[in-house]
Amino acid sequence: MTFLSLSRQGFSRRTLAFFSVFVLSMTLWSCSNDQDAQADVQVDKELEEEVLEIIRNNPEAILEAVQQYQQSQQQQQQQQQQAAAQEFRNTITTNPQVIIGDSPVMGSEDFKVVLVEFSDFECPFCARAHGTIKQFMDKHSDTVTLAYKHLPLQQIHPQATPAAAASWAAQQQGKFWEYHDALFENQQQLGDRLYEEIAQDLELDLDKFKADQTAAQPAIEQDIELARQLQLNGTPFFILASTETGKMETFSGALTLQEYETQLATVTTPDAE
Repeated sequence: MTFLSLSRQGFSRRTLAFFSVFVLSMTLWSCSNDQDAQADVQVDKELEEEVLEIIRNNPEAILEAVQQYQQSQQQQQQQQQQAAAQEFRNTITTNPQVIIGDSPVMGSEDFKVVLVEFSDFECPFCARAHGTIKQFMDKHSDTVTLAYKHLPLQQIHPQATPAAAASWAAQQQGKFWEYHDALFENQQQLGDRLYEEIAQDLELDLDKFKADQTAAQPAIEQDIELARQLQLNGTPFFILASTETGKMETFSGALTLQEYETQLATVTTPDAE
């Protein structure tokens, strides 16, 4: 049943117009908990009865309208996601510093080949990847820039966010990578005691360290938001891109050193003319 067929049944334009608004309101109610979307619609009794008659006689029209609206929203969301992904690809292959922002980096300073890592200090797969990434960067530190992004999976890793905050605090004193390594090497002992012990071992200013721990959340949330835009929901996740070839590859999990080498060759090898 379509709105055209309802019109042919003799319902007034006013009734059909209100019915359209009603259906849209019902659709919004089904798709959102927003109070504004659930606001009451004030109508007169006669119009209300006409609309109720349409609903009783044509329940499939409601379902059809809801389905059409949901499909439209899904298509719009997919288009937005595709546009965001393309914009990210264009940026990281032309001006990767924009993506990296204030994130800690190591390796090459020319940013021609960039490896962006989204990681979680409590994730066991991230700990496994940590050792391999170190080997990879030891070999390619003159050509590859590694950037670290926080993606704490707090729902399953309760120490992920506190560990990220501690590492960010260490970054403010120029000791991110040393702190980062210590967290992964002591992953089974994550907690406030370990965070302070590592800070002491690295001879950090403890008062500043503790203050920065409490100030870290906005920076962590910024990384999480980028991950959300890229539809990332697992760690570790890697993005490898070259500004010289314009190529980008994404991959996840604890890869072998050879697999990292293969990905590097893929993005740095120009296409045959």
